Amino acid sequence: MRLTFKSRRTGMLALIGLLIIFWGCVKKEGPTSSSSNNNGAQTAQTTQQNANPAASPEFKPAPSVRAIATADGEKQGTRVEITELKRTSNNTLTLKFQMVNDGPDKLPFSYDFGDEANHIKDFDSIGGVNLVDSTGKKKYFVVRDTENNCLCSRDLKDINPGSRVSLWAKFPAPPDDVEKISVVIPHFGPIDDVPISR
Repeated sequence: MRLTFKSRRTGMLALIGLLIIFWGCVKKEGPTSSSSNNNGAQTAQTTQQNANPAASPEFKPAPSVRAIATADGEKQGTRVEITELKRTSNNTLTLKFQMVNDGPDKLPFSYDFGDEANHIKDFDSIGGVNLVDSTGKKKYFVVRDTENNCLCSRDLKDINPGSRVSLWAKFPAPPDDVEKISVVIPHFGPIDDVPISR
């Protein structure tokens, strides 16, 4: 009798041991399978974001804008887009444009876009932009206030890759019969025959 009981006991212990092992395997595989599915979904999402940078929350694509004239810059991936050159009251022209940085590096302002004659005042501004009337053989510089500050975009920050910034500057107006003029922005190609609107 003791032998039979002992053998039954051994059999039950073996069965309980098998059940514990089986249960542990099922428990262990459950999260792994789910985790594997989650990892697969995350990998697919990451691949999709890498394939399409605009899908990444950190990437902010530059908004499109209607340009009347454009020019490429000296630095890779940079350009300017003129959006408006308009006669305004008090006998001035207002130039509006966007500077675009689709290159790999930041585009700093610093002293790069200032007028050499106003080197210190024009730090982080676009005071060096000018207009050229080749027919009338005249160059127009940015209008300045009594303290010699340019009437233009100032205190500008670096333009990050994949970004653009809207800029403006005021100039003395050329004679009324001048309908087109060249826009010269430091470190960008000259933009000829930009139409002047009213």
